Amino acid sequence: MENNKKVSIAKNGPYCVYGNIPLAKQISTVGKSGEPEEWKIGKEYPKQESYSLCRCGKSKNKPFCDGSHLKNDFDGAETASRKEYIKQAEKISGPDIDLTDAEELCSSARFCHLAGGTWDNVEKSDNPKSKKIAIQTACNCPSGRLVAWDKKTKKPIENKFEQSIGIIEDPQAKVSGPVWLRGGIELESADGTKYEKRNRMTLCRCGKSKNKPFCDGSHIDCEFNDGDKSLL
Repeated sequence: MENNKKVSIAKNGPYCVYGNIPLAKQISTVGKSGEPEEWKIGKEYPKQESYSLCRCGKSKNKPFCDGSHLKNDFDGAETASRKEYIKQAEKISGPDIDLTDAEELCSSARFCHLAGGTWDNVEKSDNPKSKKIAIQTACNCPSGRLVAWDKKTKKPIENKFEQSIGIIEDPQAKVSGPVWLRGGIELESADGTKYEKRNRMTLCRCGKSKNKPFCDGSHIDCEFNDGDKSLL
């Protein structure tokens, strides 16, 4: 992983991004099942060596910061656990794969709802179709709440992402979602400490999460829209 790419959280301010990290919209798309099934890339932003992403939800230049956090006295206090993922997660054992589930990290993307749910398919993973769905849905979880594990190798089953940032849009719920860090990008707290590197993380950008800096799904309840007219 490239060490020069990182996101530093400004105290009560934006996500400061360094290292020319690619930025693009990532759109949750619904399949025939009526549930989110895959990710589709949307608008790609011009590459910049550094940029700042809005964290308070009030910028008029979303996804970028325009200083609105200063006018609105944004409280961006980081309240999320600093524990390693595996210490936050519950383990579910299936016949062919295992699943770890750190519920506190849920960003309400709903990929786990497909075909009876990720958990049910893990428990039936001796069936090749169920196993495939369990892995697919766990890997599509943007927050990394769900991770599928190979029982033989004891290693996580993960998509290989370029280090990149997605701006999630959720047309089914008609809301804009979190900032999606992919590929093990370093995340540095406002106090200078570093969060555990993970392949998938979702950061709040509506300003309402009670698990900052991570998304907790509050963007749905507050009907957050970053100006994307297709969601209206």
